[in-house]
Amino acid sequence: MNLSSLLASTIEIAVETGAFIKSQRNVLSAGDIQSKGIHDYVTRVDKESERMLVKYLSALLPDSGFLTEEKTTKQQKMPYTWIIDPLDGTTNFIHGSPPYAVSIALQHDDETVLGVVYEITMNEVFAVANEEVPTLNGKEIKVSNVTFLGDVLMATGFPFINFERIDSYMEVLKRLMVETQGVRRLGSAATDLAYVACGRYDGFYEYNLNPWDVAAGALLVKKAGGIVQDFRGGDDYLFGREIIAATNGVFEDIARIIREYLGS
Repeated sequence: MNLSSLLASTIEIAVETGAFIKSQRNVLSAGDIQSKGIHDYVTRVDKESERMLVKYLSALLPDSGFLTEEKTTKQQKMPYTWIIDPLDGTTNFIHGSPPYAVSIALQHDDETVLGVVYEITMNEVFAVANEEVPTLNGKEIKVSNVTFLGDVLMATGFPFINFERIDSYMEVLKRLMVETQGVRRLGSAATDLAYVACGRYDGFYEYNLNPWDVAAGALLVKKAGGIVQDFRGGDDYLFGREIIAATNGVFEDIARIIREYLGS
């Protein structure tokens, strides 16, 4: 399979879907918004954009499987499986606040081989395939070269559904607020990871995430020269619902703090 050609087509699909999402922002109404649970929302636009992605990606790669957030198609693992979030940052989208993104990853036999994060509000395409360097709008990106924790700008996502670990999370947050340049919370994990991959952020951590939140972004970080692990130092960040991603020079310093409170 020619991953370069597949990546180019996937980028086109992500951008087209993003254009649809952007066109719907100003016509979104209260009747278009549904609650999936406490603090967890889905809109008509999430579902319609996911159907678009499934349609186009199915045509691009017949007989591929899907793992999707909104379950608009049969969830089925195949030798090639797309992992997609049609609108990462739905709450931001509802309120007209950036960022929000389309996230598309492709796995082959459980290995992520392609990833695209299209951040819609800034019109930025972060893309990578296994045989290529990661890019932002076609230009090569790399993680930052920071080596001192005090120079780090961190990103995180606040707990919004599962609050069982919130006390430990707050301890980590306090430490990082004191020991780094600062901590940012954008509300889109896919975008956070893309920003680590291009060096805007030096590290990111969050728990209670799903595969579609992180699959594309994690590949971007790794291919851009960073490290991605779960809170215990393993590789179960895709389905293990927790992730640390950072540039090499400070990864262990960041991970040490996180594992102290959240690693058990």
